[in-house]
Amino acid sequence: MSPHAELVSRLRAAWLSGKTRPMEYRVAQLEALGRFLDEKQQDILEATAADMRKPPFEVEVSELSICRSELNHTLNNLGAWMKDKHVEKNWATQLDSAFIRKDPYGVVLIIGPWNYPINLLLVPLIGAIAAGNCVVMKPSEITRNVERLVAETLPRYLDEDCFAVVTAGVEETTRLLENKFDYIFFTGSPSVGRIVMTAAAKHLTPVTLELGGKNPCYVSDSCNVQNVARRVAWGRFFNAGQTCVAPDYVLCSAEMQEKLLPALREAITEFYGPNPRESPDFGRIVGDRQFQRVQALLHSGHTAIGGQTDAEERYIAPTVLVEVQQNDPVMQEEIFGPILPILTVDSVDDAIAFINARERPLVLYVFSSRKEVVNRVLERTSSGGFCANDTIMHMTIPSLPFGGIGQSGLGSYHGRSSFETFSHQRSALLRGAGRETLNTPRYPPYAPHRLPLLRAATETKRRATCLLL
Repeated sequence: MSPHAELVSRLRAAWLSGKTRPMEYRVAQLEALGRFLDEKQQDILEATAADMRKPPFEVEVSELSICRSELNHTLNNLGAWMKDKHVEKNWATQLDSAFIRKDPYGVVLIIGPWNYPINLLLVPLIGAIAAGNCVVMKPSEITRNVERLVAETLPRYLDEDCFAVVTAGVEETTRLLENKFDYIFFTGSPSVGRIVMTAAAKHLTPVTLELGGKNPCYVSDSCNVQNVARRVAWGRFFNAGQTCVAPDYVLCSAEMQEKLLPALREAITEFYGPNPRESPDFGRIVGDRQFQRVQALLHSGHTAIGGQTDAEERYIAPTVLVEVQQNDPVMQEEIFGPILPILTVDSVDDAIAFINARERPLVLYVFSSRKEVVNRVLERTSSGGFCANDTIMHMTIPSLPFGGIGQSGLGSYHGRSSFETFSHQRSALLRGAGRETLNTPRYPPYAPHRLPLLRAATETKRRATCLLL
């Protein structure tokens, strides 16, 4: 028997009992989750500091605040989201009721990552609870202090019959995936995403995969260089660059690079002082293996800013690389560290061609004071999300779906999208038991003269259109 099979079976029995379906139950569990965030706030700050030396301000902004916003947005709208959606009917069903019911999937598995271990575990959890599911949560084992905190304290706030936290390493997680879940939500790397999807395929389990990618940032010649530098530096070096939506590389003209470099240097000094290693506002790489991987990327191109490292502290300075080639190691994988390569292009069309020649990213950034440039990039590229003249801020809007496309992910969540991700769109037609005479034309023995009547009763007709030339 697979590990945790008994746990999954127990949660499925609770779901089948209908316990999680009433709105009052869902609201009570969501409010309990809110109490966890409030009462364990200091513990969360201490755990994230111990794991990654995360600045408290960054934890408040990227972990706690986003979770609270998502939670409140869900509580504010849950009643409307749960309502049946009545749909347009054909003539034959005019006297009947046709609607879409948002059904919970059942027992879902949420696997969280280490870079934002609270946000990226609890925000999907909010959607799963709102949709009426039972949930098994698997926090990342890499951020051990947060993992311990979640495993020991979160179950005290939620109904243990319906929600559980499982701690597991790679081998144990692989065995956990052998169980039959009704939905799997995974956040992590594309390589592990393939493993999750393969395991899900054995049970035909639907999945959401929130993966990473190399997010381009095109900077046009028409923009405020100081503003661009501050916003790009903040997005790139927030959480020591360990952010799936961080700008991964900059594309700009050679002339813009000459202006951007001193502006980036000034922004980094303004944010973190002359020695970022001493700044309380700059974090550390999460582990030794991750540190060694990111450090190796520093050998690409030429270091224009930063480049200092300290293996004992797992410190890598905010770094900007120039003279980077397309085949350099830093351009072959998601960086996930405080390194910003700059590559030069001759025009916006060259930037678009460069972006389209690669896997579709999780988010695409463009900076320009000209709307036509922004719209050109938006219309001629494809990405999970898009943000103009800033970085990361699209993540703060619960009503915007968040997710990747292609290599960067499958499915989306946040706000209503989270509720819908964890809900099965169940179609329902409720017909009257009488009026049998109206059904006679469809029964054998068939008669050709009945076809026009059946077509009129069941076919959807195209509406007339009026084009103003």
